[in-house]
Amino acid sequence: MYPQQVHNFLQQFFTENNCPILGGNEHCITVQLTIDMDKRIMNRPFYWQYVEATNGEPCPAQVTFITDQNKLEEKIVGEVIHFGSPRLNQLFQATKGLGAFVQMFEKVNKFATNSLLTPWLGVNYKVSYCSDQTKEMLYSFGINLMTGEIIEDFQESLCHIDLDSVNSEDAFQVQYIIKPIRALQRLDAKVENLIQQDDHTWAEEARKRWKRSQRVLDYFYEGVEEKPECYEIEKKALEEQYDAKIRIEIVNGGLFYLT
Repeated sequence: MYPQQVHNFLQQFFTENNCPILGGNEHCITVQLTIDMDKRIMNRPFYWQYVEATNGEPCPAQVTFITDQNKLEEKIVGEVIHFGSPRLNQLFQATKGLGAFVQMFEKVNKFATNSLLTPWLGVNYKVSYCSDQTKEMLYSFGINLMTGEIIEDFQESLCHIDLDSVNSEDAFQVQYIIKPIRALQRLDAKVENLIQQDDHTWAEEARKRWKRSQRVLDYFYEGVEEKPECYEIEKKALEEQYDAKIRIEIVNGGLFYLT
């Protein structure tokens, strides 16, 4: 996930959750959190307990997130956020808690008549290659529920479209031909195909490191006929640490009716 993709995600996340964007540029963003969002992501429960106990005036935080520190032309104080960072993972979890599925409609020109909105299923996937080292990637796909066309970077394309949760009176939403569950299966297959075509030398390298660590462990118990319980525990821990796994997770998705 590139810095610009992280930036676009932040913009859409905070806009959809009614957190005003106060400023920033292509490489940083300053937002005013709502009370609910402050409680979700700022990790200060004692402050909110005090405010509620004393009936005090709530003061949700203003936060500046820096999405590409290397391209900032001026010194800005803020929190650096990138793919894999704890803060971004926290926002992903908040997205799930707030609703992983949405239905949105493209706003049409009020002077337009009989605008047709085509249904798309959009899904964001997080793919993790896990061993003793972890690599994470974010994929965003959209599938046209009329034609079956699949496009990549769907989430990024939505950032340039004015969306609303309610359809315009002058727009007509076309009924989909491909059922969303079938479309999701096609997108799942697309992601699995990308994984199959990827370079998986990382898994072989992890296995080599596993064997080296196992040899070191065996060295310490060399000559011991009956291995103690702690040996089996350490052996199992090495397996859990180095065993190569691939995790596919749906971050969020939705139905989008677009012109």
